[in-house]
Amino acid sequence: MDNHQARDLVVVAASAGGVEPLRVLVSRLPPGLRAAVLVVLHVSASAGSALAGILDRSGPLKAMPAEDGTPIALGEIRVAIPDHHLLVDAGRLHLTRGPRYNGYRPAADLLFMSAAMDAGPRVSGIVLSGTLDDGARGCAVIERHGGRVAVQDPRQSDFTGMPVAAAKAAEGAQVLQVTQLADWVVRQSRTPAPRRAASPDEELRREISRYLRPQLPDTPAGELTGFTCPECNGPLYEQHGPREQRYTCRVGHSWSLNAMTSGHAAVVERALWVAILRLEERQRLLERMIDSAAGRGHRVAVARLAEQARETREAGETIRALQATLEVEGGLASL
Repeated sequence: MDNHQARDLVVVAASAGGVEPLRVLVSRLPPGLRAAVLVVLHVSASAGSALAGILDRSGPLKAMPAEDGTPIALGEIRVAIPDHHLLVDAGRLHLTRGPRYNGYRPAADLLFMSAAMDAGPRVSGIVLSGTLDDGARGCAVIERHGGRVAVQDPRQSDFTGMPVAAAKAAEGAQVLQVTQLADWVVRQSRTPAPRRAASPDEELRREISRYLRPQLPDTPAGELTGFTCPECNGPLYEQHGPREQRYTCRVGHSWSLNAMTSGHAAVVERALWVAILRLEERQRLLERMIDSAAGRGHRVAVARLAEQARETREAGETIRALQATLEVEGGLASL
């Protein structure tokens, strides 16, 4: 990346419902854009790397999967690959399979925060459609370091969680239609960036360094809570920020309150499915025992086993009803 001090680094985050807005944004970016574009889309670890090809065909700029150690180049789009965080360090891309952040890998917050730490006011951040609040903290950090933030108009978003959370976290965020975002990027790329607006944040620097340079588990800053990590079940430490609470375990998994609530809902749902499976197996075993006892004429045993089978069936029905309720509540929590 060259040294002209315009806003020449654009970081973009999207999740559910975000592919089409990404395509629209990329299709409207002009050739020769004087900015680099880095993209994080939440995908499963087993997903392919098709997004770079989709974006490459959508507009005039070359789009490629991110590669570790590659210098950031103006006029290029680099896309985070599945199951790897994408960060910025000393003007280069950095890929890592470090701990999940907000339950995601790649995570938008890590890209946004590392970009703000590295390029300061030269960063422009965009948050598109998605659930929960990944990217919100990163937008606040970008703004605090003198950068600018825009979000997709929630009224046009398939999922409103991410843009709404980002707009709340960054007071100066502009809410724009998808078709307006490319023009906003171009304006930012032609706007001289001010001098760095924030003093160095040593705690944030230490947090980012744990992903840039793998480290052994350590006790996080903050107060030990009675909560456990949804990812590894380790104890969580609470950090209080100006606008949010974060929870981090010794391994390094880090959660916003909203993301942790969703993570625990997923853990509870898995546990309920295991319980349902075990109860169904017990039901089938009891039915075999009833048939065997009846064949031998053991009427007392048949009655006792039939009562156990009834209780097991009722317990399974109760847990199934509870699982369905929690699934609905988890969906509502993400809006």
